[in-house]
Amino acid sequence: MPDVFSADDLRLVRAISTAGTLTGAARALKVDHSTAFRRLCAIEARLDAKLFERARQGYTPTQAGEMAIAAGTRILAELVDLERRLAGEDLRPSGIVRLTTTDTLIDVIAPVLAALRTEHPGIIVELIAANTFFTLTRREADIALRPAIAAPEGLAGRRLATVSTAPYASAAYLARCGKKPLRDYDWLGFEDSLGHLRSARWVSANVPDERIVLRANSLLALRSAAAAGLGVAALPCYLADPAAELRRVTTPLPDMEGSLWLLTHPDLRKVARIRTVLDFMADALLRQRGLIEGKRSRPRRG
Repeated sequence: MPDVFSADDLRLVRAISTAGTLTGAARALKVDHSTAFRRLCAIEARLDAKLFERARQGYTPTQAGEMAIAAGTRILAELVDLERRLAGEDLRPSGIVRLTTTDTLIDVIAPVLAALRTEHPGIIVELIAANTFFTLTRREADIALRPAIAAPEGLAGRRLATVSTAPYASAAYLARCGKKPLRDYDWLGFEDSLGHLRSARWVSANVPDERIVLRANSLLALRSAAAAGLGVAALPCYLADPAAELRRVTTPLPDMEGSLWLLTHPDLRKVARIRTVLDFMADALLRQRGLIEGKRSRPRRG
C-alpha cells in the first residue's frame, strides 16, 4: 500500500480540525480553497474513509477523522522535536537565525544587529517584529527578545534588565497645563489588546475614564500622540527618552515596571549560530541597561 499521509497531509487534517472549516484551514496553511479541497478528497480516496462530515456550519471529524487528527498531532510534534534536536548538532556559527521582538525595541536592537553582521557575516538574522508571542517550541522563531514579568515555562531565558516605564508628555503640553496631580492630566490610554501591560492596568486603576482623550493599540502610536501634545502617555523609558519632544512627568513608576528577557528553546542553546547571537545580543544590550532601566533621562522641562 502506498504512503497514505505526508507531513503536509497531516498538517491539512489538523488545520481543518482546528479551524472547523476548509476555508479557515486553507487560510492558515496559505493555500487556496480548491487546493485544500482536492488534497482532502485525495487523502480520503486513498484511505477509502471519510475524515470529516461536511455541513453548512463547518467540518466535523468522523471517528476515522478523530483517529487521524490524534495521530497527526502526535507525529507532527515528534517531527518538530526531531528537527530541534538535529539543529542542536549544527556547530557552525553561520546560517539563518529567526529573531522575534516587539516593534518598540527595533530602534534599540538595530545597532546591535549591525554590529553582529560586521563580526559574524555568516549569520543572517530574520527579524520578526510582532507584539504577539511567537511559539518558540514550534520553531516559529529561534530567539525572542521580550518585555515580560517572567520567562515563559519551558523556555531558557536570561533576564537582561528592568524595563522602567514613566508618564511622558510633550514640553509644550506640560508648559500649557502646569504641574498638577497625575490623574488630572489628559491621558492617552490603551486599547483592549494592550490591557495585559502593567502600565495599562495602572492607567485603568488610577486615571478616571473622563480623563482619557485617546486610546491606541500601539505604544509607538501613543508615543507619537504624546509628542504631538495630546496628553500624557505611560511609555517605556527606552522608547520615550530618545524622543526629543517628550519629557517625563514623574520618575518611573514601580507599579509599571517589568523585565527584559532573551529567550530560546533549551534544545537550541548549543546550536552555534544561535548561541553566538544570544551571547552577542546579551552583551550588547547589557551595555544599554541604563537606557532600558530609565537611568538616562533629560530634565523634565527643556
